[in-house]
Amino acid sequence: MPVHDPKKPKGKISTYAFFVQLCREEPKKKNPVVPVNFAEFSKKCSERWKTMSGKEKSKFDEMAKVDKLHYDREMKDYVPAKGGKKKDPNAHKRPPSGFLLFGSEFCPKVKFTKPSISIGDVSKKLDEIWNNLNDSVKQLYLTVLVQSHAAMKKNLRLAKSRKFDGAKGPAKVAQKKVEEEDEDNEEEVEEKDELKKK
Repeated sequence: MPVHDPKKPKGKISTYAFFVQLCREEPKKKNPVVPVNFAEFSKKCSERWKTMSGKEKSKFDEMAKVDKLHYDREMKDYVPAKGGKKKDPNAHKRPPSGFLLFGSEFCPKVKFTKPSISIGDVSKKLDEIWNNLNDSVKQLYLTVLVQSHAAMKKNLRLAKSRKFDGAKGPAKVAQKKVEEEDEDNEEEVEEKDELKKK
């Protein structure tokens, strides 16, 4: 999602938007305390706009033209902010899902059996095969996913510990600490798995 530049000029206001602004002021002048029902308000504005003559609408056309000229003048002077938040080229990518791991293995096999098959049909066929797999086979791919996800988290922690301080000493200490934490976590997971088996 792009970052909003507060210095960028606001967009042009249309003819109808000027008309709606005028309509919005009328109930406020009559009774400022009573809230306006937006659905009814917009319906009445729309009906009123449709019944207006071209001469009545021309006033709002002029307002829109003046606003467009003002907007164009501001845009000539506007220089977009450079840079913004840049992506780290060394950032770790998220590991592929279990289905993508399965697909990378079976896609060549599907293409080999039907060489003229389209990419869309390949993905449909892979989806069909995946849905028909028994849970124990699917679990193999999901286990690989969990392991690669854990490795990714470990690598991220190591990368963050290195960024924390550029000096070699503290980074090595931080790296060693992260590795020790990972070993402790792996031991806990193994203990939990053993308890589940019992």
